[in-house]
Amino acid sequence: MRFVDTCHQNGIGVIIDFAFVHFVRDNYSLGNFDGTALYEYPPSDVSQSQWGSYNFNLSKGDVQSYLMSCAAFWLDAYHFDGIRMDAINNGIYWMGDKNRGVNDRSVDFFKKMNYNLNRKFENVMLIAEDSSDYPGVTQPVEKGGLGFDYKWDMGWMNDTLKYMKIDPLWRRGSHNMINWSMAYFYFERFILPLSHDEVVHGKATIVQKMFGGDYHNKFSQVRTLYTYMMTHPGKKLNFMGNELGMFREWDETKELDWFLLNEFPMHKMFHDFFRDLNGLTTKNPAFYEKDYEEDGFLWIDADNADENMYAYYRMTDGQKYAVVLNMSPVTRENFRMGLKDDCTLTEVLNSDNQCYGGTGVLNPQPIKSEPVKHNQWDHSAVFTLPPFGAIVFEVKDTPKPKAKAKSEEEKTTSKSAAGKCTETKKDEK
Repeated sequence: MRFVDTCHQNGIGVIIDFAFVHFVRDNYSLGNFDGTALYEYPPSDVSQSQWGSYNFNLSKGDVQSYLMSCAAFWLDAYHFDGIRMDAINNGIYWMGDKNRGVNDRSVDFFKKMNYNLNRKFENVMLIAEDSSDYPGVTQPVEKGGLGFDYKWDMGWMNDTLKYMKIDPLWRRGSHNMINWSMAYFYFERFILPLSHDEVVHGKATIVQKMFGGDYHNKFSQVRTLYTYMMTHPGKKLNFMGNELGMFREWDETKELDWFLLNEFPMHKMFHDFFRDLNGLTTKNPAFYEKDYEEDGFLWIDADNADENMYAYYRMTDGQKYAVVLNMSPVTRENFRMGLKDDCTLTEVLNSDNQCYGGTGVLNPQPIKSEPVKHNQWDHSAVFTLPPFGAIVFEVKDTPKPKAKAKSEEEKTTSKSAAGKCTETKKDEK
């Protein structure tokens, strides 16, 4: 309680991880609690999970009541700001296997629990760690959904990290691993996670996952990866230590490698980059206000596989940014990119800036678009794209020229036409 309260005093929200689809089998836990399978399924092919733990028997009302009471307790007494519910896939399907069908009892429990928690704790986030394609996970219970507020985008995480491990010479054949996320994104309210699961058990840390063995290129790629993540629609979850560029996997028995910031300049510069990226994406509504509305995102170029390049707009009312990602080690001078409208581009973030550990390939001056068609767009602009680099441009559309004053004859005709239109509407009314 004291820890959560201290976090709140410093403006930090706290989310608790709730692994309620299974529980450990040791003598200290609920297993065979009264000498029988009281909380778990009786001995059968569904009594034990894939982790060797017991599965809660959610067909029992008292087991459901116990678990809902646990969740309510953490929120009511400890004031947690959210619950991340673990392994939802294993609750939706019997043993997490879609081929075995839906566990209706478990699904009904999710709905009942989320409905009641949402009523009692209106501002608490309910987050599903779910890798399934089960529909309506983040739809309200009243509309037939499971009632979660957010769902982890496990597909985005797996595809993106797999792509970043590929030799850039061969990324062309895997180009859709990056652009595919937007094909399904609006079906749920997604969170993009790079969590504890990605940096433990021999999986390597995020910066280690980047292709190649060159120290500089790994950091160049991880800066571009995080620019992509933080400017992509959806909420974000980044595990502690990732922002330090740690090469040591997370260990719950040790603190983070804070010494990196003092002893290794590249890590300090990466930390500074992370700070500036967070500042850009949290202070400008274009990057979050319309996360789950289709008019908040637009591909500029999703198909440039030959150059390993992606570009898209992030938008909200009165604000627009263009994000350009170069997933190749090649500097592209005089690079032409199509644009939806006549505009001016001003570089507000460049991952290749020397202050972030990059090579310093920048676009320091505002760039005016030209009436030159490129791809499907009527306008385009030319700039320099840094190697393994990401650029965020602020986009200012050129004001449309005002219509010329009409001649007296045109005014008379216009008034007459308007009068007829008004009269027609009046008659219809």
